Amino acid sequence: MQDIVKINQNDNVAVALRPIAAGETLQVGGAAVTTTEEIPQGHKFALRPIQAGEEVVKYGFRIGFAKEDISTGSWVHVHNVKTGLGDVLSYTYEPAKMDVEPTEHAYFQGYRRADGKVGVRNEIWIIPTVGCVNSIAKALEARARDLVKGTVEDIIAFPHPYGCSQMGDDQENTRKVLADMIQHPNAGGVLVLGLGCENSNIPVLMDYIGEYDAQRVKFLQCQDVEDEMETAEEMLEELAEYAGAFSREQIDASELIIGMKCGGSDGLSGITANPVVGAFSDLLVSKGGTTILTEVPEMFGAETILMNRCETPELFEKTVDLINDFKNYFTSHNQTIYENPSPGNKKGGISTLEDKSLGCTQKSGSALVKGVLGYAEPVKVKGLNLLSAPGNDLVASTALAVSGAHIVLFTTGRGTPFASPVPTVKISSNSKLAGHKDNWIDFNAGRMVEDKTKEEMARALFDYVLEVASGRKVKAEEAGFHDMAIFKQGVTL
Repeated sequence: MQDIVKINQNDNVAVALRPIAAGETLQVGGAAVTTTEEIPQGHKFALRPIQAGEEVVKYGFRIGFAKEDISTGSWVHVHNVKTGLGDVLSYTYEPAKMDVEPTEHAYFQGYRRADGKVGVRNEIWIIPTVGCVNSIAKALEARARDLVKGTVEDIIAFPHPYGCSQMGDDQENTRKVLADMIQHPNAGGVLVLGLGCENSNIPVLMDYIGEYDAQRVKFLQCQDVEDEMETAEEMLEELAEYAGAFSREQIDASELIIGMKCGGSDGLSGITANPVVGAFSDLLVSKGGTTILTEVPEMFGAETILMNRCETPELFEKTVDLINDFKNYFTSHNQTIYENPSPGNKKGGISTLEDKSLGCTQKSGSALVKGVLGYAEPVKVKGLNLLSAPGNDLVASTALAVSGAHIVLFTTGRGTPFASPVPTVKISSNSKLAGHKDNWIDFNAGRMVEDKTKEEMARALFDYVLEVASGRKVKAEEAGFHDMAIFKQGVTL
């Protein structure tokens, strides 16, 4: 295993891959550097003197400025580095035209729906229109477990606190998310469970849902029937019969849509897990598939990398709006646009938002950006897409699912048990975490700095994703974890 890594030849810091004691002498690019203090795993140390006000460079880009003079071998972190981010910016399009080359076909065993869409699960979903019926939805989930048999793989309720007392964009977002969930092909059958008096009631939702298969989707307003449990159970039995007629068949990987997200990142996330996911993304795109990158606030500081990889000037302008609209969202609430990373990120070695963003965007690989999506907007074009959503893990992962992701890849250096509405693959940035939380972690990318190359890890991840798409359960599924969260921005009545 390597002791340290200098990511880019222009960097003036290196990253410790293990805890390094004060006074250790390390070889970095043919030069010897002696540490002046203890350097925790994932944290940075100076390779040369860095003067106060000088750029601190990692990944070949500025991650901030030195607050004070930093001597060679010193720990470089929040105590002596400050962000360089500030206001809304103007950008110039400098297109990078190198795209990934097509590769041979790959296949998985999935479900072909009546409308031609593809799912990787055959589940029955209970979707409340409003938080008032959450308890009924969860009770139905528990009482209908006997329906999970044959090719019906699970029955899942998705409680949430919204659907009423909302205004403006919040109300629109809730309706769009619920409609997208109803249409998601991982659900072989859907029971839409309403109350009757809520703002986002079933008749209102119908305009957002559009065309649907009446055998696949059933609607129940609890206020309209005497015994909502009995009526709902009858509907669920009908849905189970319909969904149970589907079986897995061979499907080209070009029809896969994979979401990409990170959370609880550490200093190794941008070195191991995120680059592996980026290489995976390139591999799937090379086979005609689709990936979606989100968490816009964690693009700040690295946004030009994505902007210049936009296929067209129109996509460039959409990406500029994607970034600046989110910055304006922060400032409209009198918040700074750089108040990130989280305490866990800092403990893991991430010092500034630029540091976090440059690591985060590694998940995008090298493919050209082919689509830019608003929140809750379904994906329309194959290839790499950017999606508007916040950094919050539950909200952003749900956003990936409702935009069409069959599976979410979630990289982490700290670990988390959560899941999204679709299979959520937890990818550790380091082997220590993979061993410590084996009940959470599905794939260990930490081996990239031990005994595997990035390409080998990406291929292994690709093969694993095909297995998950073909029915292999991830750790969160085995635990029965399924979460849904909707983006809230404004007033609650």
